[in-house]
Amino acid sequence: MKKNTYTIPLALVFCLFFLWAISSNLLPTMIRQLMKTCELNTFEASFTETAYWLAYFIFPIPIAMFMKRYSYKAGIIFGLVLAAIGGLLFFPAAILKEYWAYLCIFFIIATGMCFLETAANPYVTVLGAPETAPRRLNLAQSFNGLGAFIAAMFLSKLILSGTHYTRDTLPVDYPGGWQAYIQLETDAMKLPYLILAILLIAIAVVFIFSKLPKIGDEGETASSDKTTSSDKTTSSGKTKEGSQKEKLIDFGVLKHSHLRWGVIAQFFYNGGQTAINSLFLVYCCTYAGLPEDTATTFFGLYMLAFLLGRWIGTGLMVKFRPQDMLLVYALMNILLCGAVMIWGGMIGLYAMLAISFFMSIMYPTQFSLALKGLGNQTKSGSAFLVMAIVGNACLPQLTAYFMHANEHIYYMAYCVPMICFVFCAYYGWKGYKVID
Repeated sequence: MKKNTYTIPLALVFCLFFLWAISSNLLPTMIRQLMKTCELNTFEASFTETAYWLAYFIFPIPIAMFMKRYSYKAGIIFGLVLAAIGGLLFFPAAILKEYWAYLCIFFIIATGMCFLETAANPYVTVLGAPETAPRRLNLAQSFNGLGAFIAAMFLSKLILSGTHYTRDTLPVDYPGGWQAYIQLETDAMKLPYLILAILLIAIAVVFIFSKLPKIGDEGETASSDKTTSSDKTTSSGKTKEGSQKEKLIDFGVLKHSHLRWGVIAQFFYNGGQTAINSLFLVYCCTYAGLPEDTATTFFGLYMLAFLLGRWIGTGLMVKFRPQDMLLVYALMNILLCGAVMIWGGMIGLYAMLAISFFMSIMYPTQFSLALKGLGNQTKSGSAFLVMAIVGNACLPQLTAYFMHANEHIYYMAYCVPMICFVFCAYYGWKGYKVID
């Protein structure tokens, strides 16, 4: 492929980063809203994240099999349509008003988004020179930051009304009483997901009629210095390279230590990031004493810091090694989590804005460093890295549990993301090294 053929495919793939960011970054808003409509506490509502991110643990390997048998393009289109169906299911869910129905919907949407993420991340790493893959993936992920900002600053305001009544605090003269209030708050969740579904369907149509290059990693070797050994003939007359082509998923990819540590780092990074993201609005309203409209504005600023961090970080990678930046950013977040734990309140809130900035480059940097030199095992490696997102399905719940169980020392719950960033720092220090 010539370089000038990369532009349109990359532009289309960048749209995917934007779309799944909107989906995942609506979750903190939905946690706050479901606490109202389904009368949940913080810990119970946190299982919204579990339902969403559990799909990322279950489906990456089947998705990798699907894409290896068919194509990246087929996987992307299927994922777009599936996620759109999930968004439209908010209309019947508004009639049921049951928490389990919303959990099922989030699981369906996440499965569709998992198709997009499993395809898009490795697609970006191979559309260009290998040495610039971390910078290219950070650029792509900056569109993820843009989607997160739009979800936090604008779409969240369509959902959160600014009022949070309970059965005991609802004004006696409220028109229609409790059921009318719950219906109003429930209906507010439909419009953002209708908008998302329309966008997903529109992009799916564009992909159907677009010609995308077939990016095959089956013909490459696991690393550039092992090409000769991969061509040796087996006793059955097939080459080792041919045998690897036949595998739909290669568990042997985990023999690469930098990938193993990459999977571990991604597990903890995702869990730590989502622990802070998902509880941000709860923290603002419950512990910092902010009204919902002010809290959503702070949430927008939080995501704006993330977006700026992506853009600035991508530029800095021209001069600094990605692994060095990862180490420094992780150490900064360890210190900032300490600030949240020591002071809490508004100081903790401002510390979280800074944490968002320094989290910005971690995911794409770890992802691209972990895929380095995998060759024909890239799809399999990508599947395991996406599976590591299951950290989102358990570590935020642990944080929410500590926060709910000890409301007087709620800020101590942030020791969970602090520990997560320790693993990220180690990956930027030693874990990234290719020593196989």
